[in-house]
Amino acid sequence: MNAIYWPEGYAPGFTDNFVSNEIIIAGLAVETIWPLLSQPFLWPDYYKNAADVRFYDSKGPQLEDGVRFFFSTFGFPVEAQVVECVPPSEGQPARLAWHGWSGEENTPERLDVHHAWLLEDLPGNRVRILTQETQKGAPAKALAITRPNPMLNGHQEWLDGLTEAAMKK
Repeated sequence: MNAIYWPEGYAPGFTDNFVSNEIIIAGLAVETIWPLLSQPFLWPDYYKNAADVRFYDSKGPQLEDGVRFFFSTFGFPVEAQVVECVPPSEGQPARLAWHGWSGEENTPERLDVHHAWLLEDLPGNRVRILTQETQKGAPAKALAITRPNPMLNGHQEWLDGLTEAAMKK
């Protein structure tokens, strides 16, 4: 199976927090899931932890390489920029990743993240959705020791909502 591509400085194990969620489900295809994931205005419809979505520079509603956008999640106002956007194509996984940040640079409130998604069709009419996030900063350190883990549980809700929405299509 394929893996996430990590930019320098964001590889798991070398950041302050890391979460990984994955689901493999029968009866879905990447083509059905991709539009729900790649259009942030749809996120709040199936994921209660995403809100206040907006784009910059007259872009959107679809995420593309380099596009800047904003959303609120986990109580953080997140500025984000897409760093990887590979739509589905035959025999290749779809990939989506953004660098997100909240708070002023060089302050204790600063949080920097790399959030990546990988979607791939598997034999037997199954699909695999993998989402992983690494985080840096004091807020990330606090999230890493919080139990139950809000990032792990929140991203699982995102996966569950995404697949339930795709099944309705």
